[in-house]
Amino acid sequence: MARIGYARVSTIDQDLEVQTTRLKAEGCDIVRSEKVSGASRTGRAELATIIEFLRPDDELMVTRLDRLGRDTRDVLNLIYDVEQKGAFVTILDPHISTRGEMGHVVITVLGMVAQMERRFIKERQREGIERAKRSGRYKGGKRRIDRDRVLALRDQGLTPTAIAQEVGCSRMQIYRIVGPSSS
Repeated sequence: MARIGYARVSTIDQDLEVQTTRLKAEGCDIVRSEKVSGASRTGRAELATIIEFLRPDDELMVTRLDRLGRDTRDVLNLIYDVEQKGAFVTILDPHISTRGEMGHVVITVLGMVAQMERRFIKERQREGIERAKRSGRYKGGKRRIDRDRVLALRDQGLTPTAIAQEVGCSRMQIYRIVGPSSS
């Protein structure tokens, strides 16, 4: 039986240290971590790796339920996948495990609450942006990519892939600036 910790934060400027330290203190032999949104399981390579290599009686451990995901269906599907391997999930805060039936019920309810909370946060954010726009205070999000540099690199003959590597972003972000016909 192995205890495998999974730590996740949503953005690159957030810190994983608190989660990884706690998971190691709880006896996790392995701690895998990633900086990616928890809105869905898509693109979460570390989590996929953990699930792929789980063995019977292994324990997938996270500090909070929202580290597994924000969507109830995704969380329940993830727990199902873990259980199909003969393993189980433990959440540290509040302490819940899928070893017993009651853990499943509590996780389902908490997952539904987390999903509802996420919807409330997005709605409040939309309302705040609308108020700021009406009052003239909203200028839009901060630009993360220098559009002029991207266009200059394109004009120098670089491919979208090369531009993405040079600027340090995804090709999709480059295509949004230069258009799809620039392949």
